[in-house]
Amino acid sequence: MRQLEKWTDWLCDRRVGPVSAGVASVLLYCLTQIVVMALLSHIAGTGVGVDDSEQLMEMRFLAAGYGSSQPPLYTWLAMLAASLVGTSVLALKIVKYGLLAAGLAAYFTAIRRLGYSNRAAAAGMFGVLLFPQIFWEMQHALTHSVAIFCFTSVLLLALVEVEKRRSAVAYAFFGLATAAAMLSKYNIVIFLAALFLASLSLRETREAIFDRRFLISVAIAIVACLPTFHWNITHPDDFLAHSGGFGAGQGDSLLEAATLALRGLGNAILNFAALPIAIITVAFFLVARKTATTPQPARWSEKLFWRTIAFALLVTLVVVLAGGITQFRDRWVLPVFVLLPAALAMRFDAIGERGRKTQGTIVFVGAVLAVLVLPLSWYMHLHGGDSRGSIVRMDYRSLYDQINADGPVSTVVSSWFWVGNLRLVNADLIVLDDEIPDFARSIREPAVLVLTDDREPSSDVFEEMAKAGYGMDTVHRTVDVPQAFGFPPRKVTITRLLKKAAQ
Repeated sequence: MRQLEKWTDWLCDRRVGPVSAGVASVLLYCLTQIVVMALLSHIAGTGVGVDDSEQLMEMRFLAAGYGSSQPPLYTWLAMLAASLVGTSVLALKIVKYGLLAAGLAAYFTAIRRLGYSNRAAAAGMFGVLLFPQIFWEMQHALTHSVAIFCFTSVLLLALVEVEKRRSAVAYAFFGLATAAAMLSKYNIVIFLAALFLASLSLRETREAIFDRRFLISVAIAIVACLPTFHWNITHPDDFLAHSGGFGAGQGDSLLEAATLALRGLGNAILNFAALPIAIITVAFFLVARKTATTPQPARWSEKLFWRTIAFALLVTLVVVLAGGITQFRDRWVLPVFVLLPAALAMRFDAIGERGRKTQGTIVFVGAVLAVLVLPLSWYMHLHGGDSRGSIVRMDYRSLYDQINADGPVSTVVSSWFWVGNLRLVNADLIVLDDEIPDFARSIREPAVLVLTDDREPSSDVFEEMAKAGYGMDTVHRTVDVPQAFGFPPRKVTITRLLKKAAQ
C-alpha cells in the first residue's frame, strides 16, 4: 500500500525533466497504444472498426465537408497523418491517441495556468479518465468525439491565456481554438454557448469579452469555419444525413414527447457521469476522518467552470425540449460535463488535507483504470465484437484479391463503410457507400458492388447507383472471406457495375 501511495504522489507532484510526471505518463500511455495497436494489426492482418473504416473512406480526398452529419477536422488530420506514414492503421492511431494526449495535456496545463496546484491539475486530468466514454469507448471506437474532447481542452487553455495576457496573440489563439472545436463536432455549440453565458456572468471574463481585441477571435473563428459552413448550406442532405437518429417527433402529445426527452437525457447523463461522480464521492468520504479545514472561497475560475456546467445543462435541456429529441447517445453530453473533473479538483484544492487526499485517490483510480483497459483495448482492436465490430477480423487482402480476380478494379461500392478497410490494402482504391458526398462523380471504372451477409439495408446504395446511371451485372460471385482467430468465413457477394445507356 505504501508503494501505491508513493506512485500516486509521484504522478501528482514529481516531474520527468520539464514535464509533470502525470503528463509524461499520459504521453507514454498514448504512445504505447499507437505502437502496440499498429503492430498487432500488422502481425494479425486484421482491419479496423466502424469509425476508423469510415475515415479510411473519406480521407482519400480533401473537402470542406464529408457528410454523415460530422464536421471535417478529424478527417483532415487523418489525411495529414497518412501523408506522413501512409494510409495505415498507424496513421489512424496517431490521430486518435495524438488528440487524446494533446487534450489531456491541455486540460492539465489550463488548471495549472489558473494557479491551482500540480496535484489539482493531475486530479483534473486523471478525473477525465474516469468517464467510461473516454477511458474505454474512445479506445476501441469513436473519432470525432476524441477531437471534441481535445479541442474543448485546448479552447479552455486558450481562454486562460486570454484572461492572463489580453494580447492580440492570445485572442488569435482563442479564435483558432474555437474554430477547431467547431470543426470537431457540432454539439460543441452547447459548450460554447454555456461558456459565453458563464463568462458574461463574471467580471473577470466579462472584461475580456468586451475588449475590442475579442473581435480578432470572432473574425478568425468565422473565417476558419466559413468553407465548412458554406459546404453545409450547399449540401443540406449530407449535413443532415443522421438527423433522424435524434428520435424527434415521437410521442402522441407534447407531454409524452417531453417525458421521453427527459427520460432519454437523464439516462445519457447517468451513463456518462455516474461512474466518475460515484468514484469521486466515495474517495471524498473515505478521507472524511482527516482533519477538516475551513474551505477557501471559490476563485473566479472555479465559479466559471461550475456556471459553465450549469448553463450547459440548461442549454441542453432547452434544445432537447424544443427539438423534441428523444434518443441520445452517452457521448453526446461530453460538452456538458467535460469541465466537471476540473471543477471538482479545484474545489478540493480549497479544502485542505481532505481535498489533497481526495485528489490523490482520483489520480490513483484514473491511472489504474487506464492501465487495466490496455489489454482489453488490444483485444477489441483485433477481435472486434459480435455485431458490426466483427469487421475488424476479416482478411481484407484476401477480399481484395478476390475482387480483382477478373481484372483490376478502381472503385468498390458497398452499403456501408466497413469496406473502407480495403484502402489498407490499396490506398489508391476508391471506396464508396451511400453517405459519401458526390457519389456519382467519385466513381471510376471498373467498379464493383460488394455486399456482406449482414443486416445493413442496401436500398440506399442502390438508389445512389441508379442516380449515378449505374446498374448491376446479371452475373455475380459469392466468395468466402477468411476471418482471424478461427472464426468462420464471411460470405461476400461481388457484382460488376455497368454504366446504363443514355435514354
